[in-house]
Amino acid sequence: MAQVLDTIDNSSDWLSGRALAAQAALIAAAVGLPALCHLTGAPVRALLPMHWPVLAAGLVYGWRAGLLAGVFSPLLSFALSGMPAGASLPLMTLELAVYGGLTGFLRRGLGLRPWAALACALAAGRLAALAAVWLALPYALSQYAAGLLTGLPAAAMQALALPALAR
Repeated sequence: MAQVLDTIDNSSDWLSGRALAAQAALIAAAVGLPALCHLTGAPVRALLPMHWPVLAAGLVYGWRAGLLAGVFSPLLSFALSGMPAGASLPLMTLELAVYGGLTGFLRRGLGLRPWAALACALAAGRLAALAAVWLALPYALSQYAAGLLTGLPAAAMQALALPALAR
């Protein structure tokens, strides 16, 4: 599988010193923005502050960087602040990993336009999380699905604004 992905996007520019520093800054932002929202009382579920930097990592630096940001951001945030809450941590990690990895794969690997790559990745990440809930906790599916609706405006803004910000 890794060989297939390498032939699709074999660039190593995501490993340059500058790129690694930028990716670390994006992971730090993915940890810091939700904490700031919690401190100020901003609606985290509506703004999706951790999603923005993870999607940006995939969009700018490719599937590897997006996948790593998607995995490490919630884990690091949980280690530092206890958020996302333990029960939500596996779902958020899965969802964000799909977001970041798939955004990078679709954009840099398959050459989709940035907004299309983001829109497809956002839909796939939500479907992956819903599938995981359905498999693990089928009785909580309707509650989790309703929670995803809260973030739809932010997801639309991500698909529209991140391509311009990534430039």
